[in-house]
Amino acid sequence: MSSTLFDIVKALELARIHFFLERTQSDAIQVSATFVGERWEINVFEDGHVEISRFCGNETVEGGIELLLERLSAEDADKPI
Repeated sequence: MSSTLFDIVKALELARIHFFLERTQSDAIQVSATFVGERWEINVFEDGHVEISRFCGNETVEGGIELLLERLSAEDADKPI
């Protein structure tokens, strides 16, 4: 593993930021970090370069299980068989 990955992990640990690691691509390890109102996907590639995607939101509760099921049903209705 690259020292870049370990540098990122150490920085997140020192800042006490919740994160987890996963392998989403054959040439990269993804560090997913969670902040209040924000989530980062930090992709550390085999060659050491890093790509970061930020997802921001207001964390408003949009509804309960009924809303979720309704949205999933609507998405399934739009998919071809």
